[in-house]
Amino acid sequence: MSWRAQFPALMAIENQSLSLQVDKHQVRRIRQGEYIFHEGDACEGYMLVISGTMRVYKMDVEGHEILLYRVNEGQNCMLTTTCLLGMQTYPAHGVAESDMKVVFLPVKLFEALLVDSIPFRREVMSSISQCICDMMVLIEDVAFGRMDQRVAKLLLQRADVEGDTLTCTHQELASELGTAREVVSRMLKNFEGRGWLCASRGTITLVERSLLGQVANMEPM
Repeated sequence: MSWRAQFPALMAIENQSLSLQVDKHQVRRIRQGEYIFHEGDACEGYMLVISGTMRVYKMDVEGHEILLYRVNEGQNCMLTTTCLLGMQTYPAHGVAESDMKVVFLPVKLFEALLVDSIPFRREVMSSISQCICDMMVLIEDVAFGRMDQRVAKLLLQRADVEGDTLTCTHQELASELGTAREVVSRMLKNFEGRGWLCASRGTITLVERSLLGQVANMEPM
């Protein structure tokens, strides 16, 4: 089965010439930990993730990271798309969190598809709109959210995927939240003291998910 089957907008291309141009592009394999782009890099094409996950993050001058978003199987990279549309270099870093398969459609083909294919154009605009909404939520959390609330919410989000035992370090959680490791460690110690979780080296086991949920969902003060 062609990789295009994961992307309905590409399957809906009516222009036979453009369709053939899309088909000729091969899947590229990227190893876990490999950088797909760095801040300041030029954008080489429209990126489609066939399998695996990419993490897009911003880093300050002191080396602190904050997670902007992830790109998963069957999705395109919003930052890549906006860089193509605005003819800008990347303002952040993108790294493979797992082994990945991706396809890059060249800039000229991307532009032709935008002009010729209504389904493709709608998909591009829809993905940008959704990611902007997600970024607004992130900005609100960073600017106005309580740290205990943000830590609890992140733990529960990861537990939805991994189960009650999470494999992660305090530094990894801090990087996702855009804060210092010491701040996260203090919050986890507080939760552990209340009996809500058990933390050990490299793992965190959630004991009272319902109580963590109350913290995650409480109204801001």
